[in-house]
Amino acid sequence: MGASSDPNQDGSDEQQRRSEIYTYEAPWHIYAMNWSVRKDKKYRLAIASLLEQYPNRVEIVQLDDSTGEIRSDSAISFDHPYPPTKLIFVPDKDCQRPDLLASSSDFLRLWQISDSDAGGRRVELKSLLNNNRNSEFSGPLTSFDWNEAEPRRIGTSSIDTTCTIWDIEKEVVDTQLIAHDKEVYDIAWGGVGVFASVSADGSVRVFDLRDKEHSTIIYESSEPDTPLVRLGWNKQDPRYMATIIMDSSKVVVLDIRFPTLPVVELQRHQAGVNAIAWAPHSSCHICTAGDDSQALIWDLSSMGQPVEGGLDPILAYTAGAEIEQLQWSSSQPDWVAIAFSNKLQILRV
Repeated sequence: MGASSDPNQDGSDEQQRRSEIYTYEAPWHIYAMNWSVRKDKKYRLAIASLLEQYPNRVEIVQLDDSTGEIRSDSAISFDHPYPPTKLIFVPDKDCQRPDLLASSSDFLRLWQISDSDAGGRRVELKSLLNNNRNSEFSGPLTSFDWNEAEPRRIGTSSIDTTCTIWDIEKEVVDTQLIAHDKEVYDIAWGGVGVFASVSADGSVRVFDLRDKEHSTIIYESSEPDTPLVRLGWNKQDPRYMATIIMDSSKVVVLDIRFPTLPVVELQRHQAGVNAIAWAPHSSCHICTAGDDSQALIWDLSSMGQPVEGGLDPILAYTAGAEIEQLQWSSSQPDWVAIAFSNKLQILRV
C-alpha cells in the first residue's frame, strides 16, 4: 500500500520534503504501533493489525526522507498470532544490541530483525516467553514495558491480575506478582527496579522489586468499578505519571509524592481518551489522543497552580477518525506518531 505526504500548494519537491505530516495507509486496521530508537534507523516504526482472527500482521515501515513516502518492507513484515496488544523496539539508541522487536498477545515474543542486504533481510522469532508451562492456556497479556535502564528486563501485565518481570537474556521469570484484585491493563517502568500498574480495580500501584511483598497505592478512581486502562510514567521527571479512566474524556496526572490526589486533570477532549505519551525530551509536556479524533499537547509547567477554568492544550491536531494509538519518538523528539483506522501518521511537533 502506498503512502503520501500532504501535498503543498506549489507541489515543489523541496516543499514536499519539509512536510509536517506524512501518512501511511495499511491494508488493515492498525492498533499496536511503536517507534524504533536506533540512531541508524531514523523514521522507522512497527505497526500491527487488529483483525478478529488468529493470523494477524506486523509491518515495519520507514519514511524515505528524500521522497516523503512511508514504505512498508515486505521482507521484514511477518505474521503474528492474534492482534498484538503492544509493540516495543529494543531500547538501544547506540545499536549495541541485536535489533529486536517485542510483542504481546497470548504470550510475550521477541523478534529479531535482520535487514542488512549482506546477511539477507528477514524477521525470526527469537523467544516465546510463557510462564505458565503447566497449561497451554494463559491469561492474555494486555500490555508490557521494556526497562530502558536495564534492557534485559521486560514487565508484562495480564488479565489474570498478575504482572510478570522477565529476564529476556536468560529467558526466565524474574518475578511474578499478583498486582491487583482484577485485570491489569497496563504497566510502566519508573527506574531499574520500580514499576507501576493500572487495573480494572481502579487503582494505580507502584512496586519495588527489592520489596515484593508490598505495593503503594498512588491513586484510586473516585467512582467504584471504573477501570484505569493506560499508564504513562514521566521519564524526564519520575515524580509524575498520568493515567486514563476507561471511557472517560479526562486524563489524570499524579505526583507520586502526594498519593490519592491528582495534581491536575486534563479535560479538553470531547470523547474517551485512548492514549498518552510524555515528551521524551521535556519534563513538562504530554500528548493525549482519543475518540474525538484529536491529539493534544499540553504544557504542565504550571501544574502546581490552579488555572481558572482548567488547563488548555498548547497544540491540537485533528485526525480523520478516532485516534487509538499515539507514540512520541524518543530518538527524534520533534515527531509524534498516531494511528487511526487503517492510517499511520507522523506529525512534526
